[in-house]
Amino acid sequence: EEQLVESGGGLVQPGGSLRLSCVASHFAVDDFDMSWVRQVPGKGLEWVSLISSGGDSIWYEDSVKGRFTISRDKVKNTLYLQMNNLKPEDTAMYFCAAEGFKEPGAGNLEWADFGYRGQGTQVTVSS
Repeated sequence: EEQLVESGGGLVQPGGSLRLSCVASHFAVDDFDMSWVRQVPGKGLEWVSLISSGGDSIWYEDSVKGRFTISRDKVKNTLYLQMNNLKPEDTAMYFCAAEGFKEPGAGNLEWADFGYRGQGTQVTVSS
């Protein structure tokens, strides 16, 4: 059964950094477009970043551009999200997801828009 497992979340002060990891099982991280998505309780899903299966296309949500970097390690079969200069508004549960069925910005995001998703890792930015 295909599986995604996130780690690396935690509590960090504003301006700090975290690196999230997402290990894939039973498929390769370059088999599909891979994404990071975040959710604040009571709010909808927000697409944070995407890397295409070929690795030749990367997209970031405007509020994280210049601060977050998505990458992947094919040998470790792991997706990463390096998050620098974190802000309180970045506080959310972060999920990795694979096989997106729509493009970023194409309407409200739902879990049905992805083939696979992990269980999430909590990121809290607070002083």
